Parts: sequence; C-alpha cells; structure tokens
Amino acid sequence: MQDIIQIRASAKRNVLTTSLFGIAALLVAAGIFAWLPDAFFLAGVFVTSAGIVALLIAWFKFREPIFSLELSHESICYQHRKGQWHVNWSNIQRIDVPRAHRDLALEDLSLVGIKLKDYRPFLTTTPIKLMIHLLMEQRSLLLLGDKADSVSGLSFSANLVEDDKHKLPDGTVLMGAQAMLANRMTKLRERLGYDLYINVSELDRSEQEFVQLLRECQEFVLSQQK
Repeated sequence: MQDIIQIRASAKRNVLTTSLFGIAALLVAAGIFAWLPDAFFLAGVFVTSAGIVALLIAWFKFREPIFSLELSHESICYQHRKGQWHVNWSNIQRIDVPRAHRDLALEDLSLVGIKLKDYRPFLTTTPIKLMIHLLMEQRSLLLLGDKADSVSGLSFSANLVEDDKHKLPDGTVLMGAQAMLANRMTKLRERLGYDLYINVSELDRSEQEFVQLLRECQEFVLSQQK
C-alpha cells in the first residue's frame, strides 16, 4: 500500500472544458444580439442561459477540493469544501455497496457504505458545517431501505427531522448537530446497514472497485498492526 492513495472525484473533471463552453456560449449570444435580427432574440436568451449554467457548474466544480478522498495508513479522509471527516481503519466494521428494495428486487445503490464500530471518534472530530451538509445530503436515503415510513407510522416529512439529543452506549449524551447526525446514522443503519455513505460521483472508479480497494487497504493496515 502506498503511503497515501488520493482519489479524485469524477465530478471534478472537465472544469476547463465546461468553463470554455460557457465562455463560448456567452460570446455566441453576444454575436446573436449584436448582429442578427430580433427574430433570433429568444435563441440568444437560450444560448446566454446555457453559458451561464455552464459557468456556474464549472465554478462549483472548481470550489471542491482537488481530491475527494485520501487513504493513508491511519485512516480514510473525506474532503469537502465544508470540511473533512476521518475514520480510522480499526473503527470500520464493514465496507460494501448498499442495497435497497425497488419493486420486488434488491438493487445495488451508486454508493459505498461504511459501518462504524464506534460513533464517538467520528462525531467528535467532524466539523459542524460538514455535519449539517451530510444531514441535508442524506435526506434522499430515507426513502430507501427495508423499513418504509408507512410501517413505522411516521410521515416522510416528520422523518426528516432528527432529535437533537443522542445517548452513546457509554452514557455520554450528545447535543445539537452531533446528536442529529448520530440519530440519522442510526436510522440509516437500520434501513440500509451502514453509517456513512460515499457517492460514486466522489470516486474515480466504480463503487465495487472502490469497495475492493478499501477492503484491501484495511486488511493491509490491520495486518501490519498485529
């Protein structure tokens, strides 16, 4: 295993191409407004809108860290503009691709799931801004899983609101964003079997290949510690 394996998100690619497309579209729109008859006005508006959207997409891509994940001998480090989270290899119980019922079949999701042994190290080191982002990002996952809201008796809208108090197994009581994320992780573990989820758009390979990479890294690191 290398000292650090860096993963570049597929969503980060083509920033320059997207920027150039946006600039070219705006130049074409300017030409339409300047030289073509009024009948082409709506076409100019459409091209302008396309250019602006392309530049916004390029800007959001540019704002993200160059590498979405770094795998070291100590931990997995996820990097986002809102902050970073770290999970030590020894604190990982399971890594796999989550599956959910759709119609009558189980389907693999475009995610990598990580099940933790202990919530405390993750919750006490992750920035509050990133916690809030994760809570917002994971809302769609509440629609998935084996336990539907109709079974639990809760409406989907009510299920989006997490309690701001959580008690850890050792008796420690968490409050605020830490507690809300802990409750969300518990809920998603019951539904999909994992606590943390990495979208395939954050990866430079398929979710199955990334799961295999993480398993190999964990096996290597833990074998070195024996």
